[in-house]
Amino acid sequence: MDTPTNFKAFFSFFLLLVGLASAQLSSTFYSTSCPKALATIKSAVNSAVSSEARMGASLLRLHFHDCFVNGCDASVLLDDTANFTGEKTAGANANSLRGFDVVDTIKSQLESLCPGVFSCSDILAVAARDSVVALGGPSWTVQLGRRDSTTASLSAANTNIPAPTLNLSALLTSFSNKGFNAKELVALSGSHTIGQARCTTFRARLYNEANIDSSFATSLKANCPSSGGDANLSPLDVTTRNKFDNAYFKNLVSQKGLLHSDQQLFSGGSTNAQVNAYVSNPGSLSTDFANAMVKMGNLSPLTGTNGQIRTDCKKVN
Repeated sequence: MDTPTNFKAFFSFFLLLVGLASAQLSSTFYSTSCPKALATIKSAVNSAVSSEARMGASLLRLHFHDCFVNGCDASVLLDDTANFTGEKTAGANANSLRGFDVVDTIKSQLESLCPGVFSCSDILAVAARDSVVALGGPSWTVQLGRRDSTTASLSAANTNIPAPTLNLSALLTSFSNKGFNAKELVALSGSHTIGQARCTTFRARLYNEANIDSSFATSLKANCPSSGGDANLSPLDVTTRNKFDNAYFKNLVSQKGLLHSDQQLFSGGSTNAQVNAYVSNPGSLSTDFANAMVKMGNLSPLTGTNGQIRTDCKKVN
């Protein structure tokens, strides 16, 4: 008599398992549907980074700014439409986010190889990994199978991307909101071992803060006057700007963090010990950074039948 009930229970459990399985990303997601995709992306990233080393940092940052806003769904790539305002003009992105042309090049190559198969969000995840490797950093296995959003959120971008002006407590909260602990915050901040920042993002630190090496500050002021020169660039890691290493953390100990938020990681607070750990053990930085990147890439992905596979990363199909 209770067979239908048992069957229903079993079927519900089966559907639950299917649902869980469809929500899981996999490193082999495209191995049959687009087997040459990863090699294609790696080649394009290596070419872009060899032409301009800074592009590696730019592509890594695209992935980060994508994932911190409603998950890793390539919403950051969408242009404004009549229905929504995209994320490109958010405070953290306007006049600074770059690498869109490289993503478009990769997407067009993949569309030739396997039309409508490889998502823009997965391009961002793989390009971030390949960029770090191209600049001498660690590798990790990228989980794949994300799909692309059909909308974007300017307000979420303005709210969720941590600002360079944040104090340590606010940084810890910002990352905790995304599921990251203090150690992971410090590890992910190690991405500032590459790339550059605009004068407007660190001027206040240069002219108003005491916990900055005086000769370091003086050297920066020539290129970042107290007024004007907002877009002038300085390397986030003054020691080895184009190499992914632990010099960023050594700089923090020497009070040579470029951004206020950088130096906050080593300013007598709870993260001092972790910064020191990465100074003395660069191998642990590589491991922790790679693990944190995999975790970040797993932030609220669209899978299964959710979202879509955009044919042009800048616009919804």
